[in-house]
Amino acid sequence: MLKGGLVYADYITTVSDTYAQEIQTSYYGEGLDGLLSARHMDMQGIVNGIDYDIYNPATDPKIYCNYDASNWRKKKSNNKTKLQEELGLAVDKKKFMIGLISRLTDQKGLDLINYVIDRIVDDYTQLVVIGTGDPGYENMFRHYAWKYGDRVSANICYSDDLAHKLYAAADAFLMPSQFEPCGLTQLISFRYGTAPIVRETGGLKDTVEPFNEYEDRGDGFSFSNYNGEEMLKVINYAKKVFYDMKKDWNHMIDRGMAKDFSWNASKFRYEGLYNYLIGDK
Repeated sequence: MLKGGLVYADYITTVSDTYAQEIQTSYYGEGLDGLLSARHMDMQGIVNGIDYDIYNPATDPKIYCNYDASNWRKKKSNNKTKLQEELGLAVDKKKFMIGLISRLTDQKGLDLINYVIDRIVDDYTQLVVIGTGDPGYENMFRHYAWKYGDRVSANICYSDDLAHKLYAAADAFLMPSQFEPCGLTQLISFRYGTAPIVRETGGLKDTVEPFNEYEDRGDGFSFSNYNGEEMLKVINYAKKVFYDMKKDWNHMIDRGMAKDFSWNASKFRYEGLYNYLIGDK
């Protein structure tokens, strides 16, 4: 049915430009890569948007302390210490808190985390996980929460309230996905002044510009190969910027908060496409 739809459709869209390219390869195409390659002239990726009213740290009723782009330097850390207290972690605003909100499945790159987690959660770092999924991954995070009680919090559940608190509290969000058509977590992270650490795939590659300390550009961190050591290297670099290059870190967060990933940004591309299809050519 899907193949028939692709054959007879006037146009094909997916949720990011990079993913539109990836699905034309055998690795990502799930057997449809030949057809998608043949139709590449009638296909484009348009990144998803998020609701900027629901995800707004200035008005969000679910977080401990509201803040915005003008005062996050003073107020955002209040959310960290309150969440640390609630989850039973060591209460210290100077800790580097990494958030992970995800379906706990192979696709999300959790095997990479398992490979290096002992080296991620050092004396200066905390990891907070929210999600459900594969029992093996659920138990993996429960184990590390038991092993590192003051550093790792495993919340094996779906909780929108807790998710909002974590977006506001975390310093960075980790998304080491094998593949990710668009991704929403990194878009929400930008909104809350939290730096995404992502693998360069699909929408993650299209929406996160890697930090460049020499040109003072970028709004997050990324790595290209599906490799635990490479991911750890980037996480450690993010920690270095956070602790030793605070001015650069703050500028990076400012840039991320200034980005617009509301539906207002994407709707114009859909409008243009629909106008093209109905005859405004």
